[in-house]
Amino acid sequence: MGLVQTIIVVFGVIAVAYAAAHFRLLDERVGDGLSEFVFMIAAPLLLFRTMVTADFHGSAPWGLWTAYFTGLAVAWALSDLAIKVIFRRDNRAGVVAGVSGAFSNLVFLGMPLMLGVYGQDGFAILSLIVAVHMPSVMAASITLHEIALRRDGVFQGEGSLRTVVVSFFKSLLRNPFVLGILAGWLWRLTGLQLPSMVDSLVQLLGSVAGPVALFAMGMGLKKFGISGHLAASLVIAMIKLFVMPAIVLAMALAIGLTPFTAKIAVVAAALPAGVNSYLIATKFRTAEALASNSMVIATALSAVTMVFWVTIATHFFG
Repeated sequence: MGLVQTIIVVFGVIAVAYAAAHFRLLDERVGDGLSEFVFMIAAPLLLFRTMVTADFHGSAPWGLWTAYFTGLAVAWALSDLAIKVIFRRDNRAGVVAGVSGAFSNLVFLGMPLMLGVYGQDGFAILSLIVAVHMPSVMAASITLHEIALRRDGVFQGEGSLRTVVVSFFKSLLRNPFVLGILAGWLWRLTGLQLPSMVDSLVQLLGSVAGPVALFAMGMGLKKFGISGHLAASLVIAMIKLFVMPAIVLAMALAIGLTPFTAKIAVVAAALPAGVNSYLIATKFRTAEALASNSMVIATALSAVTMVFWVTIATHFFG
């Protein structure tokens, strides 16, 4: 299947799921259940098996992380400044805007897209980003929100640095993605092969993560919808879809990242924001509409922009 066809199929599944939710062919609780299944079981098992079996030779993790997270940091800073300077929102909204403009949907959309376009090798490199993506973004968002609370004159955050740190690590160690990745690395360090029956079971459950994630995402987009703050949301979406991948592309060229790894980094950066940006906004009780709108707008536009960035990445890196 070619590039365009693969992307059409990926977003076609999202569209079918959205239609199923819109016309009430399926209850929205089905989407919630599918999301839970992907989040708690399928995706962690897929990440676990990838950590155990993938060949990461030549994937240059430090170069990959440098290129990707430089783009993330620039996109976050620009989103934060845009929402505060152009739209006169407070510091707390700036944190949510930063997350929405920089936190790629690496799991629900990134996993099936990478598997479809670049295969298992592409997914293995994506997993190296996933391994540090959520912990680093969550740590940054919690820290910046605590600072924003004080700058905005609202002192309802955690009481001390120690409390913030303990809360973060407790949350992190309960995250199924993190547990799946850590378990995979620990098993890899033993040098043991997975028993064939265990490997077959893990592979079977993990293999459905991609399509189920896409379907759950499509139903979720109907639930979140769009309401108000459209101009601000559109600006954040544009930063996510164009500025972040452009910075990652420039960094990949500047540091001489290996071609295949560079392609994965650029395409991962071009993914729209996922539901985590909205969940963070809900946790912070601010700018929920901004996060929801920018996520929905960016996801809709990414059906076209993903073709653009995959083509650009192929032009530069073969």
